[in-house]
Amino acid sequence: MRTIEPVTAPQQLRQAFGCFPSGVTALCAYRDGEPIGLAASSFTSVSMEPPLVSVCLQHTSTTWPKLREQPRLGLSVLAEGQDEICARLARKEGDRFAGTEWFASESGSVFVEGATLWLDCTIHEEVTSGDHDIVLLRIQGLSAVPDTSPLVFHASRFRRLASI
Repeated sequence: MRTIEPVTAPQQLRQAFGCFPSGVTALCAYRDGEPIGLAASSFTSVSMEPPLVSVCLQHTSTTWPKLREQPRLGLSVLAEGQDEICARLARKEGDRFAGTEWFASESGSVFVEGATLWLDCTIHEEVTSGDHDIVLLRIQGLSAVPDTSPLVFHASRFRRLASI
């Protein structure tokens, strides 16, 4: 019989949450003549009317406060093979966009070239919850390439979807 253990440490939760695969997104904007952005794997669709998605961002993020100030945010659902881009966007230091092809919209959203989905968003609402902010983003525009496989993160590594 399986026993349910009390939660006693963040590492225990990290391992448990890693049992659920997730896509990986890049949340980016143009600020002071430069692209800024971060990687987020806690992304999900929320609502069709109004059109909403969510991302969860740590309170310790130094990039989110800069992104929050921008009128538009570009959310790119990264594609299979873009794991190096994800790793750069997740870094604390250095040029996160070095070696990354990207484009900007007229509204200031920045998108990663080669992704499977691009969403042009505005912040709809933020909800503080634990050590993260749940950010609801309202979709203002989109472009999708459904035949492009997404980048999948599971058990602390990148995986590929299997075709059946």
